[in-house]
Amino acid sequence: MVNKFFLYARKSTDVEDMQVLSIEAQINELRELAKKEGLEIVDELIEKKSAKNPGRVIFNSMLDRIEKEEANGIISWHPDRLARNSVDGGRIIYLLDRNKLSALKFNTFWFESTPQGKFMLSIAFSQSKYYVDSLSENTKRGLRQKAKNGYCPSVAPIGYLNDSRNKTIVLNKKVGPIIKETFEHYSNGNILMREVSSFLAERGILLPSGRPFGLSRIRKILTNPYYYGHFIYAGEVYEGRHDPIISKLLFDKVQEIINRKNKQWSKARVERVHKPYVGLLTCGECGMGITADFKDRHYKNGNCSHFNYYRCTKKDKTTKCLQSHIREEDLDSQLTTLLKKYTLKNAWAIKMNKKLDIESRDIAQSSLSVISLKRKEIDNLNSKLQLLLDSYLDQITDKEMYKKKKLELFSQKKTFEEQIINLQNQKGNWIEPMRKWISEASEVDQIISTNNKDDKKVLASKIFGSNLFLEDKKVRGVGQFAWSALRASSKNLSWEPRVGIEPTTCGLRYRRSAN
Repeated sequence: MVNKFFLYARKSTDVEDMQVLSIEAQINELRELAKKEGLEIVDELIEKKSAKNPGRVIFNSMLDRIEKEEANGIISWHPDRLARNSVDGGRIIYLLDRNKLSALKFNTFWFESTPQGKFMLSIAFSQSKYYVDSLSENTKRGLRQKAKNGYCPSVAPIGYLNDSRNKTIVLNKKVGPIIKETFEHYSNGNILMREVSSFLAERGILLPSGRPFGLSRIRKILTNPYYYGHFIYAGEVYEGRHDPIISKLLFDKVQEIINRKNKQWSKARVERVHKPYVGLLTCGECGMGITADFKDRHYKNGNCSHFNYYRCTKKDKTTKCLQSHIREEDLDSQLTTLLKKYTLKNAWAIKMNKKLDIESRDIAQSSLSVISLKRKEIDNLNSKLQLLLDSYLDQITDKEMYKKKKLELFSQKKTFEEQIINLQNQKGNWIEPMRKWISEASEVDQIISTNNKDDKKVLASKIFGSNLFLEDKKVRGVGQFAWSALRASSKNLSWEPRVGIEPTTCGLRYRRSAN
């Protein structure tokens, strides 16, 4: 049989192929070789795909055609153009063993179909596979080192950009503030993730397809530690060198809200009828949640009225709850009266803000000792991280436990670092929340007057938390933290702190504290 050849040229976009001749250059060289040696070319086959893994369509088709004796030879630039995996290389050698393939011609490699020639061809295929494997391992090692240096080797999350010039991730100054606003918006606890999607869509942040983000993508954004300075690569947490968009404190608050969300809250927000106070109150008798029912009342004259009723869910089967329902209008009226008792007078707000100005100046004097303690804590955490790494390297700690403990220690370390930054900037971490609370407390009357039930619900959540109950058709609740002190002071018509106005942990008395 006269030798007939397939001309096969391949190039992929892999890094290891960057120095390989282009397809056009390969074909030109192979045509010259065929002309020089008088080879008959049956077909020219071109493929643009990596040979790392088996499954190349054109390559497999070529070998199938050789099986059918359309040709009995292959001409190519180098053996690594034919195979870089053991399956394809073995298939070619097996064709040689069965004399289905009698000749291989290369520009840069000499081959004869003899035992020695097939042995050398096997070595060439093995070298090609070794090159790919070692390159992959070196690439992974380089990416791990890049992560250890504080640079995330992956696509930048929303709010950041990949800088192709120096292979880093930089802050997107246009989108970054929107992401921060998203976290702040969600931290209020009165919106759902689908509303976050709408919030981003309104500001032009969409998927490449032009559609809004799905719930899973929104959750991924809200739970991504990259936004406060850490990132996870290959299941392990690293400290990043990028500019954080949010504080660790804000991130933790968002995580707390995500974990606190329950199915009842989510279901109430998407029901056909708007039921603003679902998820706000608890039954004072059995402790179950308060839900809402929508009912229509039809009259003989053909008119129809719509009513919202709130009642206990009565999900506790072990306790018989005798509580009856209450109309939404009555509930709203009682809630408004209760909220009004937590109004901060404007004169008090002005006086308290002046005292906060004094506190913010004095706090720098008492913060040095606290900073020293925080730094000792960080040093202690660094020691624990080193011990954890040593125990992992000594195979005392398994990989999963190592990753889990490392994430916990990094999270604690980041919290201490942010506390030190706040103290160094002479900003007590309670002053700004206190200013915000003063602003919210002084706006209670304004919120009540608008009669917006959703705003009332948000305000009631801030004041009472989970301490708002419905029993015998009466709403009762005890304000938490500073709100409780405001309520007590309004009864005495005065509210004067003893020494300073920084709230203690109980929230009922006020005194200066270095912490």
